[in-house]
Amino acid sequence: MSELESTETDAPTLPTEEQSSGGLPTVVIIGRPNVGKSTLFNRIMGSQKAIVEDRPGITRDRKVLEASWLEVPFLVIDTGGWMPQGDGSELDDKVSKQVEEAVATADVVMFVVDASVGLTDDDSLIANWLRRSRNDVMVVANKADNDRRETDRWEFLALGLDDPFPVSALHGRRAGDLLDEVISRFPEEARAHRDVDPHAPVEKDENPDAPRIAIVGRPNVGKSTLFNKLVGEERAVVHDMAGTTRDAIDTLVETEDGPMVFVDTAGMRRKGKIDDSAEYYSMVRALRAIDDSDVALLVIDGTEGVTAQDQRLAERVDASGCPILIVLNKWELVSADDRIEVMSELHRKLAFVGDAPILKISALSGKNVGRLLPHLRDSIAQYHTRVPTRDINKIISAAQQRHPGPKGAKVLYAVQGATDPPTFTLFVNREIPPTYMRYLERVIREECGLGSTAIKMRVRKKT
Repeated sequence: MSELESTETDAPTLPTEEQSSGGLPTVVIIGRPNVGKSTLFNRIMGSQKAIVEDRPGITRDRKVLEASWLEVPFLVIDTGGWMPQGDGSELDDKVSKQVEEAVATADVVMFVVDASVGLTDDDSLIANWLRRSRNDVMVVANKADNDRRETDRWEFLALGLDDPFPVSALHGRRAGDLLDEVISRFPEEARAHRDVDPHAPVEKDENPDAPRIAIVGRPNVGKSTLFNKLVGEERAVVHDMAGTTRDAIDTLVETEDGPMVFVDTAGMRRKGKIDDSAEYYSMVRALRAIDDSDVALLVIDGTEGVTAQDQRLAERVDASGCPILIVLNKWELVSADDRIEVMSELHRKLAFVGDAPILKISALSGKNVGRLLPHLRDSIAQYHTRVPTRDINKIISAAQQRHPGPKGAKVLYAVQGATDPPTFTLFVNREIPPTYMRYLERVIREECGLGSTAIKMRVRKKT
């Protein structure tokens, strides 16, 4: 494993997903805790994109995804429950700040209230704030799943906003009518392309192949702090309470090497220690983010060193096939004497990840964070590498001439069958011992410049 350290202190300043969205209209879903905002978000998206549970405080970060209705594309932002500053805990205040930042970018605000509960003091406080914001606000009376509750929605006229719109996000009741009203409030240019020739070619997403970088690690090691430094804003809620991040948050940013998608994930503990269903679903989303990623940044708390859970996470990333970069965070808090021991333990416990780069950073101050992007670029290039058949056979032939296979075992022919990660198929005359396979893998890695990316080796006995 290679070690990388520098005196660079400035993290890259990058535009966020909202700034890189190509001018799509933005719809923000807000409201007090536990009124069904994430359920409505999932209904609009048409799938289970946000974690939903029947208790307040599940959503904390804002989640941004692209949706469409009647061929009109727009961005939808799910947010946590808003509370007046100072009325809740420090974490509640940070969640509320995320909501306020989302509203500042909105074309339409969907203010969700609970028709089954009726008007509350918190609803009135949110309405007072929204009237000052001068946004286009729709009052959405959620959980109106029968005629009586639809009639009860008129109670929300006391908020002094628009006529309340009844909907049941859980059952889909009037969801289509709600989206009709939403897109009718967009600027005309956002709806104009509905009138074009339906047989005309559709413009493709300009960033369909943007590489995905998952930031993974145990709870409270600084993943969200690093994520915010990389995207250039307070995009994720950061708190010293373990488990602050619930869902995987994607943000598309433009870098000097092109667009990249950074994914902040929830901290992962051992399954035996998970006693909460929301945490379980957070872990499932984090594992899915690893499987869908081109590179994984494994964040380790430098003050604690490599733990057994760090080892298991590294094994999980390695098994997924994507390259891994080891990030030692909070390095400025580690004493000079302890640094030698931490590095020695890291090399011993994570030896199976090979030559994965090791970056020693401070996500809080930004020191050495700027060093990540060049190594991300190299890892992504290695992950997508394709070696010509002629070259791979030359490499293996030379390796066998230097060290012939035991008991007459020989690779007759080799091809690269796939990328992401590079996958090689070896046609052999007889079974190849594991030690010799590791030798061939090491030679291929060195000769093809594959660095720390995973390699898959498949063996076929030629008949």
